[in-house]
Amino acid sequence: QVQLVESGGGLVQAGGSLRLSCVASGRTLSSYTIGWFRQAPGKEREFVAAIRWSGGSTYYADSVKGRFTISRDNAKNTVYLQANSLKPEDADDYYCAASVKVRIGSWRHMEYWGKGTLVTVSS
Repeated sequence: QVQLVESGGGLVQAGGSLRLSCVASGRTLSSYTIGWFRQAPGKEREFVAAIRWSGGSTYYADSVKGRFTISRDNAKNTVYLQANSLKPEDADDYYCAASVKVRIGSWRHMEYWGKGTLVTVSS
């Protein structure tokens, strides 16, 4: 299996930035897609961004395009989400997830999940 551990969440003022990290261990990630998702209380889990480990193709939700950047560090088995120009509506629990078979934009197709890291945005 793949184990995922997120970090980097915290409290930031609107307009500020955070860098979230997702450290993966276990199986080789060469065939995996790693995604970031977020969920606020009472709301459905939402796709944020994804990256294919092999090749590095990236995908973004329209709501974060131009503000968030997903990247990977192969040597560290880590995926990052650089979140800039944060808005109050970005405040959520952020989860990273991994899967070989994916449907970009859908959390239901992800196989492995981290426990999440909380992002709070104050106005």
